[in-house]
Amino acid sequence: MSAPLAANSHAASYYAASAGPLPQYPTLQGEEQADVCIIGGGFTGLNTAIELAERGLRVVLLEGRRIGWGASGRNGGQLIRGVGHELEQFEGVLGKEGVTELQRMGLEAVGIVRQRIQRYAIDCDLVWGYCDLANRAQEYDAFAGELCGLRQLGYEQDMRLVPPEELPGLIASNAYAGALFDGGSGHLHPLKLALGEANAASQLGVRLFEQSMVTRIEHGASVRVHTAAGVVAAQHLVVACNAYLGDLEPHLAGKVLPAGSYIIATEPLGAERAQALLPQNTAMCDQKLIVDYFRLSADHRLLFGGACHYSGRDPKDIAAYMRPKMLQVFPQLAGVAIGFHWAGMIGIGANRLPQIGRLGKHSNVYYAQAYAGHGLNATHLAARLVAEAIAGQAGGGFDLFAKVPHITFPGGRYLRSPLLALGMLWHRFKALG
Repeated sequence: MSAPLAANSHAASYYAASAGPLPQYPTLQGEEQADVCIIGGGFTGLNTAIELAERGLRVVLLEGRRIGWGASGRNGGQLIRGVGHELEQFEGVLGKEGVTELQRMGLEAVGIVRQRIQRYAIDCDLVWGYCDLANRAQEYDAFAGELCGLRQLGYEQDMRLVPPEELPGLIASNAYAGALFDGGSGHLHPLKLALGEANAASQLGVRLFEQSMVTRIEHGASVRVHTAAGVVAAQHLVVACNAYLGDLEPHLAGKVLPAGSYIIATEPLGAERAQALLPQNTAMCDQKLIVDYFRLSADHRLLFGGACHYSGRDPKDIAAYMRPKMLQVFPQLAGVAIGFHWAGMIGIGANRLPQIGRLGKHSNVYYAQAYAGHGLNATHLAARLVAEAIAGQAGGGFDLFAKVPHITFPGGRYLRSPLLALGMLWHRFKALG
């Protein structure tokens, strides 16, 4: 972090510095009654609250720190189509039709974000345009098949292959072998979005409480959710903590691994220099196992992120760690200062599919987690599916996700990260071969 993280403050990130005045919500005191209690004030919790309130349910949301404090307020801000990784692996459980439906939902998820921003007039620096970047010619060749598959799914957004000789129109870098442009994906300021969604939820009657860390949960026909100074009694509970769950629900905690991810933001480059780097102001992501991703901010900084750590240890100096990676892509920024650098945790499951369902023996406890670093759209989809299930409106989407089994990471709390780090290292060597 560029500054120590106080327990009740936002991360010392570019987003926190540029979001404007940060609204404050009260701390839970005493007892509250609700139809649904939600734990977690990130995208999953906020949007579940909105979806439920729009359906007329009484909702209380508890956030242990500040709204958007976790991954929702620190991420790369890339709004990208799709949900999960290598969805064909689930054909044995879901069948081909089920996998196709997951693929369709991954495309529809971006539309949920678009609609939410439009309906509640949320100013979050939204810009349309995204590119998958090929590191090797084989990856660029594979984009043609991906494009064909998206068309077969009915994806009608502006998409096109960009051969190497046309890349200068998109990016001032010699590091890539081609791209797949998608005009239906884009980028935005994630903390502004989270704060705007919190305001929307509040306007709908959701009672939001910050600095209200949940200490324990009493399960039963109704639930009682305890904090240090209060309790919420509700018919239903939604656990929306993702990588910041800790040991609150051990059954869920064992299925999601917190992993560190890092972002740097340059000093302002000025409009002309920024446009020279990324002429169409698109978000970018490469195809490496541990991806690099980058984009421009509204005030013409380059935001560059990646380097996911499964070891549980953050670099001592994030800027020094990430800067060489940025210069591999943009050596022309060698003399540019880094204005901000920060870290955060993403939640990853073993099969890289978001985990959406309910706890087996507690049918009134729902959860959504493990977005594997691609949660901006997936959180909004998960929120809708969970809200539909609670409201008795569930279609096939919630049940489809809930069918997929998710293993518990071996090794217990202290060995999960090292074991996964070894596994990811093996996959990296396999990819190089």
